[in-house]
Amino acid sequence: MKFMYSVSASALAFFVMSGVASAQTTEVVTDEVVVFGVGQARQVQTLTAADLALEAPGSSPIKLIETLPGVNYTAADPFGAYEWAVRINIRGFQQDYLGFTLDGVPLGDMSYGNYNGLHISRAIISENIGRVELAQGAGAVSTASTSNLGGTLQFQSKTPDEDFGGFAALTAGSENTLRGLVRLESGVIEGIGGKGYIAYVNSSMDKWKGDGEQNQEQINLRFDQPIGPGVLTAYYDWSKRRESDYQDLSLAMITRLGYGWDNFAPNWTLANLVGDIANNRGDTGAAITNPAAGTVYPAPIQTVDDAYYDASGLRDDNLARLSYNVDVNEALSFSGTIYTHTNEGQGIWYTPYASPYTSNQAGPGTFSPVSVRTTEYDMKRLGGMGSATLQLGAHTVQGGFWIENNEFNQARRFYANQRSAPRDPLEFMTSPFATQWEFDYEFDTTMFYLTDTWRPTDQLAVTAGFKSVKVDMSVDTINNGFSFTPTGDADVKGTITSEDNFLPQVGASYELAEGSEIFASYTENMRAHTLAPNNNRSQISFDAIKNLTDPESSRTTEAGWRYRNGPFQGSVAAYYVKFEDRLLGISQGAGIIGNPSIISNVGGVTTKGVEFAGSFNFTDELSLFAAYSFNDSKYDDDVKNALGAVLQATADKTVVNTPENLFKANLSYDNTAFFATLSATYTGERFFSYLNNASVDGFTLLDLTAGYRFGGNQLLEGLEVQVNVTNLADEEYVSTLGTNGFNTATDNQTLMVGSPRQVFVTLRKNF
Repeated sequence: MKFMYSVSASALAFFVMSGVASAQTTEVVTDEVVVFGVGQARQVQTLTAADLALEAPGSSPIKLIETLPGVNYTAADPFGAYEWAVRINIRGFQQDYLGFTLDGVPLGDMSYGNYNGLHISRAIISENIGRVELAQGAGAVSTASTSNLGGTLQFQSKTPDEDFGGFAALTAGSENTLRGLVRLESGVIEGIGGKGYIAYVNSSMDKWKGDGEQNQEQINLRFDQPIGPGVLTAYYDWSKRRESDYQDLSLAMITRLGYGWDNFAPNWTLANLVGDIANNRGDTGAAITNPAAGTVYPAPIQTVDDAYYDASGLRDDNLARLSYNVDVNEALSFSGTIYTHTNEGQGIWYTPYASPYTSNQAGPGTFSPVSVRTTEYDMKRLGGMGSATLQLGAHTVQGGFWIENNEFNQARRFYANQRSAPRDPLEFMTSPFATQWEFDYEFDTTMFYLTDTWRPTDQLAVTAGFKSVKVDMSVDTINNGFSFTPTGDADVKGTITSEDNFLPQVGASYELAEGSEIFASYTENMRAHTLAPNNNRSQISFDAIKNLTDPESSRTTEAGWRYRNGPFQGSVAAYYVKFEDRLLGISQGAGIIGNPSIISNVGGVTTKGVEFAGSFNFTDELSLFAAYSFNDSKYDDDVKNALGAVLQATADKTVVNTPENLFKANLSYDNTAFFATLSATYTGERFFSYLNNASVDGFTLLDLTAGYRFGGNQLLEGLEVQVNVTNLADEEYVSTLGTNGFNTATDNQTLMVGSPRQVFVTLRKNF
């Protein structure tokens, strides 16, 4: 029986009283831009709301951490808001191998087709984030994630202000960008002692190339109410995102068509012509729709995949949580959270590979040869987490749990366009002419953990703990109409269980002298089998994944040294990670066709590297932060078939989308009135073929922030102006890799280029 329907009233009461799953951490109060995790047994850095404010307003919180060591961040727009293209890679771990939480609530793996969460940019307005903590190697055992083989990103929403007031901001700039934000703070309400805020943002901007808009509306509410010895916190997020896509490119396309090449929109006539020609040539396998169009593509188009008419992503989300935190006495504390999340979405692609025609030899007819292909999402999550922390002399013992039920429906549908005019890509599609497949999934997740931090002396802290994780993924077929599905094998049904009852984490930190400490840790993690409708299209393939593959796992060892002395703070860390049962999906053909990726177990992957990071305050106004990372990630084995024959010689090849060298530097000046930051990021060469026969060059990006805080009278107090210039040197570069997956080819239409120089001006006013 689903827990969401069987929890009793008394159990729910315990839920709220018994604790949010978050391990204790040592918080360091400092004015530094980056807070290094003093007292932590793992490599940890923390950034604050003040750091995020230096980014162009509306920037994804993911973009904030690009300055930290080991982090490779890429995007196709200046804000990092376009979800299809935004990616982070940490120490060789791709984004869907990381863990993400907001106030402890799981966000899933934050992939574009996220089946168990949502992107952080849809979960909270960026100005409402209070702090971000990055653990590059492994998060705490309490982290509510089933994908964090690598690092974890934990976001915390800001607490409401003590005083009545508010905040407003208006941003305008390149590509008709216009973004307005207002936040109202209640302050402490007399009589009840509670405090809260409500915030609303509305943003829109044109794409920097091609046609289309990227828009978002969002509302956040938070209220903190003292009840008894504790505080009850309620948080709600509503998000409506509508974003037009950029065209995926290959290296050959970039050379032939240029960085500015994009989809055909708004040229519907050209899209129809190319669709007709493709049908006439037999390039799509569809019926001939207009013989008069001929068989020669108009220059410079050479293939039907050079461009599509348009594409977009539509997402509507509602996220809510209720938490209670209480310190019973100096030795005992409890906290607990219940949360719910609903999502409705469509990923839209105008495809020449399908149309409602069966035959139309006589002429162009009513329908366009270009239809709309959607991937549709419907998610309902309900979960809870709790923990109790007990101080026993030199021991701090914490235990907790996380449970979640997730009902998820995913479908692939097709919608007809009239030849005279296309459908609006920023509106949800209705009335399909075909459903290619539709699956109902249900995920039941259970996690328990126990950890003890022992401080035998003031200098030494030893942490040991473990977690137990179980995920049942069940699938039921609503519709499975794939032409290549074996006869009688279309009804996919069953359950795949991912389970490990002992995933240990041990570590220690030791203070060598004041401001100097060493740390080390060892962690084991498991990544639950992921949703893979592109690989589960028959019972045979589903059972093969169930019976012949194990959940991916990792063993992470890291050690390092932290140092702080006067104006300088820094850290050095080294790590060694061993993957087991690494599963890779190898793409087959153009992404728009929808061919299934082939899941392959490539055996082991070995990752090792070093990171250096430090900041220095030259004066109270001038500071420098710099970080360098070296990463060596290699596949250990060739991909072989059941008979042992080598299918892909991947052994000793570098893991895709993993640069060996990363360098970041920020030079900042702030005299409380004028402030400015110049940021530089170097990203080394990256491969996008498993055989390392396709790569993109390294590149360096510069960003500039400058502003002025006014004062002197009541009108000007709290007013500031800020200018952001992204890609200051106007560098042309390939940014995101793998938007359509990876394969073994020497080239692949799976790249996104970065945005050119953009300028934005923001006015802010606190009141």
